[in-house]
Amino acid sequence: MKEFRFRLILIIFAIGLSIFLIYPTYQDYQHTKDLKKTLSEEMSLLQKSQPQLNEGLLEKKLIAMEDSIKATESFRAAREKRMKLGLDLQGGMRVVLEVNTAKLIEKLAQNQDDAFLEVIAAVKAEAAITQDHVVDILAKKLTERGIRLSRYFGNIREDDATITANLYEETEKAVIRAMEIIRNRVDQYGVSEPSITQQGDRRIIVELPGVAREEEARQLLQGTALLEFKLLKEPDFALNVMQQIDKVIAGKIFNDTVAVVNNQTVTDTAAQKDTAKDRQLSEEEFKREHPFFALAWLDPQGQSADAFVREDHKVTLERIFKRPDVQRVIPDNVEFLFSAKPVTFQDGQAVYQMYLVNKTPELTGNVVTDAIATLDPTTSSPMVSMEMSSEGATEWARITGANINKRCAIILDNVVFSAPVIRGKIPGGRSQIEGMADLEEAKLLEIVLKAGALPAPVDIIEERSVGPSLGQDSVMQGLNSTIVSFILVSIFMIFYYQRIGAIATFGLVSTVLMILGILAGFQATLTLPGIAGIVLTIGMAVDANVLVNERIREEFELGKTLRSAIDTGYTKAFSAILDSNLTTLFTGIILYQFGTGPIQGFALTLMIGICASMFSALVISRVIAEIFVYKGYKLSLG
Repeated sequence: MKEFRFRLILIIFAIGLSIFLIYPTYQDYQHTKDLKKTLSEEMSLLQKSQPQLNEGLLEKKLIAMEDSIKATESFRAAREKRMKLGLDLQGGMRVVLEVNTAKLIEKLAQNQDDAFLEVIAAVKAEAAITQDHVVDILAKKLTERGIRLSRYFGNIREDDATITANLYEETEKAVIRAMEIIRNRVDQYGVSEPSITQQGDRRIIVELPGVAREEEARQLLQGTALLEFKLLKEPDFALNVMQQIDKVIAGKIFNDTVAVVNNQTVTDTAAQKDTAKDRQLSEEEFKREHPFFALAWLDPQGQSADAFVREDHKVTLERIFKRPDVQRVIPDNVEFLFSAKPVTFQDGQAVYQMYLVNKTPELTGNVVTDAIATLDPTTSSPMVSMEMSSEGATEWARITGANINKRCAIILDNVVFSAPVIRGKIPGGRSQIEGMADLEEAKLLEIVLKAGALPAPVDIIEERSVGPSLGQDSVMQGLNSTIVSFILVSIFMIFYYQRIGAIATFGLVSTVLMILGILAGFQATLTLPGIAGIVLTIGMAVDANVLVNERIREEFELGKTLRSAIDTGYTKAFSAILDSNLTTLFTGIILYQFGTGPIQGFALTLMIGICASMFSALVISRVIAEIFVYKGYKLSLG
């Protein structure tokens, strides 16, 4: 047996390594199965024990439980090492994005006036319906008005051709930078084999296998990651601004604004004379007299001047804030912003919190060097811990030290995630963002912050999704085709070559096992064309075994011993097997190099399969046959 020792060790190592690499995929499958069962049982228990829970709260509890289970070390480790499935097998999304280069140009412009705002509005409208370059559209619109580009871009000494070239360069850089950031976000999110390609001068096509939640994909791809820290205005100041808006949109000046609507008290502390009279106002009268406070009511506890707004009233308020007469009573240095998530529900409607904050941020996300999504150890609520650069840490310590007992809003993409009170000076540049619904959302925020801010907003102009049911059908059909082909080939080999055929069948099992092991080990992605490559490999592996077995049969019929026939058969068949497999391997390399998407998936599994099938046919099958002969077992050749 000494002559077989090295080859046996090699075979055991190859098969053992393949099983080791495939095991996390099996483990993840079991975890997912157990997770679905656990969530189903928990939902049944909650529905029985707490029948008053509405669908929103029930879903929230289940998501929180799912996040806690997914955060365990064993679950995460298996998921990271599992074999990935492509868009056609596990479902996912295909999204066409358009970089809003018109918005970028608007940011680059200097000395903006009414004429420029009219031009840029016309540019945006034309860019939405044509594929012409935004810079060309802008130049044309300005030329029609007899305005030079140097009025808003560059300096007066630069000619329009130079400025145009510079704007072209800035827009091209913005699209390239957007692609890099989106790729970083997708990679950190853990999407396997994403496809991110540029189309035209401002469009990006993104394919995300395995992304089932459409909202997650939108947040991942569209979030500009503009992180800002802004101080909230004092309650008295905020209340006064809201009262002025109320008076303007009511068309009258009132001294008394105390009333009750929807069981919420709205109070003007400066006017307490006719409270009894105002409290007796009917709801319709209150809406007529105080239209602003009918849309946004104050904290009933009186602890702050934050307002609460129903979801269906948010758009109405945003329109009101844009009215010229309302803008005149809102100071230029402040703005109203809404919370990122609902803070409560009323009559089935989500209720958002509204804050009055300084327009100028105290600090921006440019100073953030790291972000980590985690669960708060005291409340188990999701949060993102951030670390800042040394300059940011110094500035953050100064800001927090100078504004103790004031509130600071943490704002991402113009929505408020949290507005905590500054209790003391915060050294070291550490801070937290709270207000996420679950750990998955916190992880998305972590990714967006770490990958950086997009240079310009991106809009989703086309979105298609492959449902998990279609993906599951593809998996089953591909699996069935592999199993059927394997069974038919095995039956043929065993029927035609008997025991030698059975050994060849074991070699086929080893081939498939090694293919899957290599795919899992390199974290490659298995697609439907990839399964086709495996099926073709099984056929080609049989071809090698047929060549060997026919050679062995010929040598045996010439009167040689079985052991000598096996040695000669493998030796003489080697050149033919090598030639056929090498030509196919070169074809696979060419397909992989010049193909895209499905073709690459087919070529990858084909190349891996060729190497695995040659090892199985020339090493594994031969060693088993020689051991059988060495031990004295009779091997029939059919």
